[in-house]
Amino acid sequence: MLHRAQQLALDVYAQEFGPGSITQRQFALLAAVADYEGANQSDLVRVTGIDRSTLADMAARMIARGLLARERSAADARANAVRLTPAGRRVLDDAGPKMARADQRLLKMLGEASKRQSLVSMLRELVKAGEAAEPAPEPRPASRATKPRPKPVPKPAPKPAARSAARR
Repeated sequence: MLHRAQQLALDVYAQEFGPGSITQRQFALLAAVADYEGANQSDLVRVTGIDRSTLADMAARMIARGLLARERSAADARANAVRLTPAGRRVLDDAGPKMARADQRLLKMLGEASKRQSLVSMLRELVKAGEAAEPAPEPRPASRATKPRPKPVPKPAPKPAARSAARR
């Protein structure tokens, strides 16, 4: 049932975004990079839920398109940090209202507001339970002001203080 609901959601997102635009997963990656400035790819895997090899391939293609840039991590010289480029910021800002419309369309299919609230609440619980084993990194402040946009995933639980301090 969840797989069918996911397919329906992806179809609605594709209709809202239109041909030649970014996909829902690409939006999720751009939004995560914006929210977690300087995160490495392992952090982004935890934040987005996209598997490591798919995310690496997506990031490489988005770097080639000029939407993301990769540089050595200040916190870990063995890792690469990923950041938005100005072109990536424009694509993300343009996609935000489309993502919000897609979310509204999907939730409207449920009818009653109480059903929508229940679904969103249960999905948050599911994501929270899934992230409990390995919490996502803390959001880092963006290097410049960003426009509000819908979040692809609920805010993750904070990381332990010792690891967080090492990254700053």
